[in-house]
Amino acid sequence: MQGKLGISFNDIYTEYYRKSYLYVKSYVHISAVAEDIVSESLIKLWEQIKMDSIDKVAPVLFTILKNRSLDYLKHQKVKEKAHELIKKALAYELEIRTATLKSSDPDTIFSNEVNHIVEETLNSLPRKTKDIFVLSRFENKSHKEIAVLYNISVKGVDYHIMKSVRQLRHSLKDYLPLLGVISFLRL
Repeated sequence: MQGKLGISFNDIYTEYYRKSYLYVKSYVHISAVAEDIVSESLIKLWEQIKMDSIDKVAPVLFTILKNRSLDYLKHQKVKEKAHELIKKALAYELEIRTATLKSSDPDTIFSNEVNHIVEETLNSLPRKTKDIFVLSRFENKSHKEIAVLYNISVKGVDYHIMKSVRQLRHSLKDYLPLLGVISFLRL
């Protein structure tokens, strides 16, 4: 099939693909992305050729390639800003947790009363849920290790730990203002 210029899509593809690819890749730096942009741009160019009377292919194709590349780079910039914000938030949270842990007094946080409530709450849980929580929080086993030990998925381990944490938070609601306990019970 030929467009209004009397050339086929294959002619355009053969003539412009390699040049377009090298041009786009010089800006986006990722081969697969450059290939996608060039392919989409050639298709868009072909649709314009079929509908409009385009005198010269190269300037129109260049404009399409430029705009698609700019869109991709703008999107990458937005993603990078989001990643930076998340990174800053995580760093801030880490600073707070570190400062809280440094200033916490284990004797105050883990008084006999709190220990008793934790013990009672854990004992009220189903055996498997309690054991998974103890392995995770008190024996420092990874979720993967626990999953292998119980022949369940990591998501299954997450479920049991979340169930334990919810119950402990409920049981310790009067003590939760102590930030050390909150940090300890957070997943």
